Amino acid sequence: MTSPSPHCRPFDALLVANRGEIACRVLRTARAMGLRTVAIFSDADRDAPHVRAADVALRVGPPPAADSYLRIDAVLDAARAAGAQAVHPGYGFLSERAAFAQAVVDAGLVFVGPSAAAIRALGDKASAKSLARELGVPCLPGIERAADLDALERDGRRIGFPLMVKAAAGGGGRGMRRVDSPQALRSALEAAAAEAHAAFGSGELLLERLLEDARHVEVQVFGDAHGARVHLGERDCSTQRRHQKIIEEAPAPGVDAALRARMGEAAVRLAGAVGYVGAGTVEFLLEPDGNFHFLEMNTRLQVEHPVTEAVTGLDLVEWQLRVARGEPLPLAQGQVRWHGHAIEARLCAEDPDAGFAPQAGPVLAWQAPVGLRCDAGIDAGGTVPPHYDSMVAKLVAHGATREDARAALLAGLSRTVLLGVASNREHLCRVLSAAPFVEARLSTGWLESAALAAPASLPSWWLALAAAHLVDASARRYGPLAGFSSSGPREAPVSLAVRPGGSGSVGGAQLLVECRVARASPHGWRVRVATTTAAHQAPASEPSPGADRPPAEHEVAFGAADLVRIDGRALRCVARRDGEALWLQADGVCACIEVRTHAPPRSAAGGAADGELLAPMHGRVLRVACAPGQRVRAGDLLVALEAMKMEHAIAAPADATVDAVEVREGVQVAPGRLLVRLRPEAA
Repeated sequence: MTSPSPHCRPFDALLVANRGEIACRVLRTARAMGLRTVAIFSDADRDAPHVRAADVALRVGPPPAADSYLRIDAVLDAARAAGAQAVHPGYGFLSERAAFAQAVVDAGLVFVGPSAAAIRALGDKASAKSLARELGVPCLPGIERAADLDALERDGRRIGFPLMVKAAAGGGGRGMRRVDSPQALRSALEAAAAEAHAAFGSGELLLERLLEDARHVEVQVFGDAHGARVHLGERDCSTQRRHQKIIEEAPAPGVDAALRARMGEAAVRLAGAVGYVGAGTVEFLLEPDGNFHFLEMNTRLQVEHPVTEAVTGLDLVEWQLRVARGEPLPLAQGQVRWHGHAIEARLCAEDPDAGFAPQAGPVLAWQAPVGLRCDAGIDAGGTVPPHYDSMVAKLVAHGATREDARAALLAGLSRTVLLGVASNREHLCRVLSAAPFVEARLSTGWLESAALAAPASLPSWWLALAAAHLVDASARRYGPLAGFSSSGPREAPVSLAVRPGGSGSVGGAQLLVECRVARASPHGWRVRVATTTAAHQAPASEPSPGADRPPAEHEVAFGAADLVRIDGRALRCVARRDGEALWLQADGVCACIEVRTHAPPRSAAGGAADGELLAPMHGRVLRVACAPGQRVRAGDLLVALEAMKMEHAIAAPADATVDAVEVREGVQVAPGRLLVRLRPEAA
């Protein structure tokens, strides 16, 4: 089809056109290879870890920060100013933009990746499917490209249901919708087109028939400028939430050597057809009977590349840089070996208790676990900005067997500390512990159908620790006699509002806890946990968790550093204050706590009155789909927010009339901002 890139040549200075954990990861290998490293940053990332990881860093802009990394002219200006001779795109942002690859080459620089022609041929899902069909690579029935929603609607009805709607450009789950009926097709097409246009600059879509029990298995391929192509095995990425991968592993469970060879041969054939140079990933749907179907090709390094590195012992970024310098691939296909099993979990700043809404805010504490590989883009004292993808770190475990890797990753996640923003850490632990995952009964839909809800409450010993920690901190300010009266220790009531996991979103889970705390020793407290009530309950009329049991009593004593003893059991506790709130993690359980002893009552939704819809997260108002005086039905879209590159729908909770719209399209909103005021219909 096209010839290999003629632009591979030696270089000694590299600019990484990305941010966060992937920028840090690329910079690490580049520096180890002796390259001079250059980072770029937006105003929101001025003090980010990737800025400090480079030899020199340059600002790209201007605001808004979300667009800074998308400005090709600014990236090239930075490369020239810093004397960089090559550009690594990372993933996301401009990494799969053929125009960016061509602009880098036209500027006389080396693009660490495939040629613009290869990106156009394979990075676009529709053209890649067309090429795959020509080469005899199996594909699902569907429509390869269209922007006309009327034509797509007709074609979708002809293909049949269930159906997948996908953005023709880009990936990462953006612009994807599952459709189960003709009635839902039009709205899914409209939403997917809008999200695709916002994420990739193109609203073109494709359709394909959905396989219910299939697995998502992808093959890592590499090519050099001398015509050599190899594959480095497969990864299973079936554990997905809303079409976004959250856990990946290599090798794929149940894939034997023969199936690996067939899938690898198909992937290499596709890459070879366009003279592919660099790293790429060919994605397939794998049926239980061993049949596989081409989905798409990602013409860049993948988030999940560390699991391939773990089982092969190779550094894929080093391979990328060597190939870009014109060197041949370090290994031929017959020299590639795989050892053991590796599993990766994506740690994201998002609130599982509020629909996985992305979160932003200060990082009060960050401690990566010992014994696991951790690629992180945050550090203590920094922030998680609201403009970018919600993933903040990747944790990778490698073991002799799948179970060894799973157990190590689960233990490591329980020891990982991220305080200040809500995260999916505890949710990942539940996923790794779920029977389908433990038994490798995987499909792209298994996680969506699994019942992995968070516990209704927290252990009483943990709540006692929280109460004691807050009282102890207050007592330290008032001296050693605090907590005593003339007749001995004084028992004091303490009311707490507890947000498990640090839930920070409007509408997130919240517990109201009543305790009584008294001095037990100079460094210890006796705590009685009386009641634990969900914030939305009315305690006087509804039962609460544990309400029919007597109060639980615990002894809590604080030692040196982070050591604490609870009922004679010693454990480590990490606590940080954020104003009046306390973030606390102990024994893998994390929550944010506020003292409510003398505070007036307030609603769990942060003070929202009936009929008021509040922003659940930081974001930009993408669309306003209602107007004052309009009658809406339950489920109707009112406002669409774009947060961390994803679209989030704010829908009417019940039939109502719109009283007022308090935002306009294009404005940035913070959590709790009033969006729409509704007047419910009379019963």
